Parts: sequence; structure tokens; C-alpha cells
Amino acid sequence: LEECMNSLDALKNEEITNFICCLKQSLENLESNSSRVQEDLEAEFNTLHSVLDELKDSMVTRIKQERASRTYELQNQLSACSKALESSEELLEVANQTLCSTEANDFNQAAKDIKDSVTMAPAFRLSLKAKASDSMSHMMVDFTQEREILKAIKFLPVPATPEILLSECQVCDNTVTVLWALPEPDAKIDHYDLEYRRTNHEGPPRAREDYPWMVVEGIRETEYTLTGLRFETRYMTFRVKACNKAVAGEFSEPVTLETHAFLFKLDAGSAHQNLKVEDLSVEWDSCGGKVVQDIRKDKNRTNQSPMHSPARTAMNSPKRVPSARVGRDRFTAESYTVLGDTFIDAGQQYWEVRFDKESKAFAVGLALRNLGRFDQLGKSNASWCIHLNNWLQQSLTAKHNNKARTLDCQIPDRIGVYCNYEEGVLSFYNARTKTLMHTFRTKFTQPVVPAFSVWNGSFSVQTGLQVPGAVQSGQRKNSGTSSSNASLT
Repeated sequence: LEECMNSLDALKNEEITNFICCLKQSLENLESNSSRVQEDLEAEFNTLHSVLDELKDSMVTRIKQERASRTYELQNQLSACSKALESSEELLEVANQTLCSTEANDFNQAAKDIKDSVTMAPAFRLSLKAKASDSMSHMMVDFTQEREILKAIKFLPVPATPEILLSECQVCDNTVTVLWALPEPDAKIDHYDLEYRRTNHEGPPRAREDYPWMVVEGIRETEYTLTGLRFETRYMTFRVKACNKAVAGEFSEPVTLETHAFLFKLDAGSAHQNLKVEDLSVEWDSCGGKVVQDIRKDKNRTNQSPMHSPARTAMNSPKRVPSARVGRDRFTAESYTVLGDTFIDAGQQYWEVRFDKESKAFAVGLALRNLGRFDQLGKSNASWCIHLNNWLQQSLTAKHNNKARTLDCQIPDRIGVYCNYEEGVLSFYNARTKTLMHTFRTKFTQPVVPAFSVWNGSFSVQTGLQVPGAVQSGQRKNSGTSSSNASLT
């Protein structure tokens, strides 16, 4: 018991000692922070005084200039009037002398001279209205309102917490626009900081998340658009805080937006031995190089091809649901093919593929999961594709069930693939311009998977994309028409 008490005393003493250290540190911090904010306050008042002094000097200068200008005008007018008065007195003297003359001829000539002198006298040409006013009332000031504003100067308050306007936020074309508002307008707000994080969980953030918060600082408006995103998760969580010159407020309540997109990988276990698969890139290897993916891990997991459904992923569980189907054999012979690892059994999906235009042959499209290991894309009723052929003569064709149609369009370096499972639509687009290249219209009776083929070339796939707005709009316009040959559907 004594040992226990001693142990408790030692623990308590350690806690008190640590607390004393914390208090001392807090006192030091308080002294430092107080000095800093006092210096900042004095600097702000000095700046304010400087502004007032500059304003005072400017206004005093304007008064002096106005006074000098009017003084000059009035003095000139005063001088002119004085000279006119002297001239008039001289004229009166001449007139008096003439009246005293006794000779008629001299008198008449003198009278005429007087008349001419009077007509030309400055006094008769002067304006007796002052050219400048002596009033300076237009330069009076009233700082009543400004004094009230100065009296209202206070320490900067902590900014209020913004609220993200969930109903006005938008997720479209792999961009997210977030809008928010403060409870009341605040002219002291300098900027906002927005944070976002990818997640597979709906609702509030969890203690442990797979992805870190990403920060966008210095936003001047109450909205922000994130562009060029790749949606690798089901959701994105957002929060925002307001900042003034001195301090930041609290973060808003996190808001979670759904970022559904078609996400898949390449099934390296299905790839032809001459295809070197690395993540979402494929390169032709004439020597039959080994697949870079660790296939043994795949075999140790389930010995099954990791087929998943985006429809189930999007609507039910955040976990990818593997198919119960037994893993397939590799493609072989002249079927230089690799499939995606996620099947499509519902909804609208979109992905893009960038390929080497110098490839001897390249194809992209959809295939049934039971596509034969010897089957080339487009040469059976189990696959649909567009095919680039650079052997002897370059051509671009749409293929299905061993029938082909030559496409009269420019060959892009990136192709967008759109699938509407329920409508049985498979469309190919120039990914840069969103120009429609070809559409297959059919009826999918079983799940399909993305399919690719390359010979003497390479390609890379981009997933995690939403259906672009331009593609959706084009599909609505073309819903009543067909751009495919009936024999190919």
C-alpha cells in the first residue's frame, strides 16, 4: 500500500510539475503575444494618423490654392478699377479747362475731343461685378459621420462560421462547385480557406480516413470550383472557414457530395502474353514479356478475375463486390486483348483511352465476359469495337460479329467510350472535341466489360470519369436516330 501511495504521489507530482511548466510557458506566450498585438495596434493607429495627416495636408493645400486664385483675380480687377478712376479724373480736368475757353472754334474741337476720350475711357469699359466670390463655404467639412466610424473601431472579432449551401453545390463533368454563405455579411472578411477530402463513406468524417485533407487557400468569393478531378472514391467531403486579417474562424459543418464515376482497372490476368500491363497502361512486347502486375497475389487472393459491378458500387455498398465467376484464361494466338476488371450491368458509364496512333492495330470497345480466348474484338457477336488498322493502309472501322463499317472521320489520339446499358447504346467520341464517331445500338442481355486490343503499339486508359455534359446532351439529341449500320448492331 505504501508503494502504491508513493507511486501515486510521484505521478501526481509529475502531473503538477508538467502543469507548472505549461503555466510558465503560457505566461511567456501571453507576454509575447501581448507585445505583438500592441505593436500591431500602434502600427495600425500610426497608419491611420498618417492617412489623416495626408488628407489634412491635401485639403489645406486645396484651400490655399483656391484663396490664391481668387486673390489674384480680385487684385487684378482692383488694379484695373484704380487706373480707370485716375483716367476719369484726368478727363474731368480737361473738360473743365475746355469749358473755360472763350473761342468758339477751340471749344467745338475740344468738345469733340472730350466726347472721343469719354467713349474710349477705361471706366466706361469696366465690369462692376466682382470676378471672384469671397465665399469659401464650398470648402467646409463635416466629419460627424467619420467621427462615428472612428468611435466604432474595435478589435477584430473571430469570423462567423460559414454554412455550405448543399442544395446549390454541383457535381458535373468531373468538376465540383461549392457555394457557402455567412450568417450575416461581414466586411472584415479577407478570404476563405476550403478543404476537401476523398472518402468512401457518406456522412461526417471518421477518425481515420484513407485520404488527407487537401487545402485551397485565399478564396475571395463565396464559391469555388474544383476542375480536372478524377473521382476515385464514391464521395468527397468539403468544409470551409472564413478569415480576416488577424484570425480564422471555425470550419463549417462538413458536407459530403456524391462523386459517382466509372472506376476500373485492367485485368492483367486476362491479358495476352505479348501485352505488358502496368496499372492502366499497356505496351506491346514482341518477346512475350511478363506482365508487370503481381499475378501471384491475384491467385493467392481468390484465384478469380476481380469483376465488379459499378451499379452495385454506386447504389448499395461502398465495397467493390467481386463476381462469383471463375477466373478466365489469358487471350492467346492473334487476340492481343485485355479486359477491364469491372463489369457493367446498369447505368451510364464513360471512360477514355489514349493510344499511339502509330500502332499497327488498336481496338477499344465492349465485350461479354465469356469472350473466347481466341476471339479478336469485333469478330464475334460477343464484342463491339472501333478498330484502327495501320497495316499497309490506315483505316478506322466499326466492328461487330465479324462485320465492319469504315468510319469517315479524323482519327483522334484519345477516344471517349460511352455505354448506356439499359438503352443498349455504345458510342465512341473524339475525347477532345466530344464529336461523335460511331454508335452501336443493341440489347445487352448480360453484363459487359471494357475491352482493349493492341498490336505493335501502346495505350493508356483514364477512368474515374463522369459522363461529360456534352456527351449526355448529344445522346438526348440522337436518341431517335441511329448512326450505326443495322447489320453491325
